[in-house]
Amino acid sequence: MKKTSRFLCFLLILVAVACAINPVTGKRELMLISEQQEIELGKQTDAEIGQEYGLYNDPALANYVTSVGMALVPYTHRPNLVYHFAVLDSPVVNAFAAPGGYIYVTRGILALMSSEAELAGVLGHELGHVSARHTVRQMSTAILFQVGLVIGSALSEKFAKIAGIVGLAGQLLFLKFSRDDERQADSLGVQYSRKAQFNAGEMVSFFSSLQRYGDLSGGSSVPGFLSTHPLTSERIKNVSAMITPQDTAIPKKREPYLNRIENMIYGDDPRQGYVQGNAFYHPGMRFVFSFPQGWNVQNTPVQVSLAPEGAEAAMILRVETTNDDLAAFAQKKASSIEGRQFVSEQQITIHGMASYHQIYNIVQQDQEPLRVRLSFLRKGANIYYFTALSKEQQFGQYDNVFRNIVSSFDNLNDPNYLNRQPKRLKILKADGTQRLNDIFSRNGVNKNLWSLLAIANEMKAEDLPALNQLIKIVR
Repeated sequence: MKKTSRFLCFLLILVAVACAINPVTGKRELMLISEQQEIELGKQTDAEIGQEYGLYNDPALANYVTSVGMALVPYTHRPNLVYHFAVLDSPVVNAFAAPGGYIYVTRGILALMSSEAELAGVLGHELGHVSARHTVRQMSTAILFQVGLVIGSALSEKFAKIAGIVGLAGQLLFLKFSRDDERQADSLGVQYSRKAQFNAGEMVSFFSSLQRYGDLSGGSSVPGFLSTHPLTSERIKNVSAMITPQDTAIPKKREPYLNRIENMIYGDDPRQGYVQGNAFYHPGMRFVFSFPQGWNVQNTPVQVSLAPEGAEAAMILRVETTNDDLAAFAQKKASSIEGRQFVSEQQITIHGMASYHQIYNIVQQDQEPLRVRLSFLRKGANIYYFTALSKEQQFGQYDNVFRNIVSSFDNLNDPNYLNRQPKRLKILKADGTQRLNDIFSRNGVNKNLWSLLAIANEMKAEDLPALNQLIKIVR
């Protein structure tokens, strides 16, 4: 009891001293992360995000997004931060802010937008999260309440790592903001856009497109804007009420924006890996493997993840360039698994490639034990390794599937799969006589994309675009 009382006293003192003035509201609030720590966290997050998801290789487009963002910065509540804007090479519709002034948009969200004013509204919204320190405030709350009393001793190494920023960067993508945070970011986005002389009314247009898009979107390895920034009709109504006639009188800058995004890759880039049927092909790394019907596949620059419906099992493929032999490499990877208990090992040849396999049980405190299969294949200078996992009791029903996936891993040499090129956005002018779906049809747009592209054009497929109206298509 005395120890608990001392801890509670310490916790109260910690909360009392760890408060800061919110730059937007001017009020004191809980903040366990200083501004310098916030900036350092942003740097770490930026490095991880760049490695995990990749930056889109178009310097002119990146500079354009930066120029729009920097036009807003002087009107934010933290204009002295060093801001960074980047375009991620992902088809997912998303934009988010990391602590310390790092703002990201995906090429997927750029494809959904139709004007520079919409881009400014989204960047302004994310700058609002940075200005109000929403992310670091959530992290401060998590340190006290989510991580729990394990962090009770401020002197413990675990607390030092959490408070010192280590290990949290990858989780920032999945932090959801409260309704109040979203309302505040919306309000700040309108305010910043207005002061920077962008048409703030286009935030309403974009949110309306986003709401329509939400009915068609699916799962992805990067959480979408609607996942991390829940959108409600109330928010659209509130933003609409903020807009003045003076706001909507400012040019939308639609044509300059559409000209900037023309030729941008649309959807998945097959050169970075793609699914066809029940197989995953990677032309860049020249490999292929198959998987069962009904399994979901998620692909990022650093890994391919697979899982059946219900997610009672999971499998991840990663790759490293190394001179290590398979057994030594496997031992190094296995050593990082806490609570592991060795079960078995095997060495076999798969399609001419040496492979090494291990199975471990993983003991968890107060939870069911897990079983993991580690499979390592040597292909040239690289070792490809699969990590397959399920609960120990269910492992038997999945292990044949795990082994079949690994044994299907093979070299990719067929030019029909190696030479796939990505689809790209093209901009054309309507002639005033063709409906949107006719334009798509005459330009060979895949019918599966018509609904998404209609939203991206802020129209319905049966609408008639005006003469010379710029239209997005995909080729």
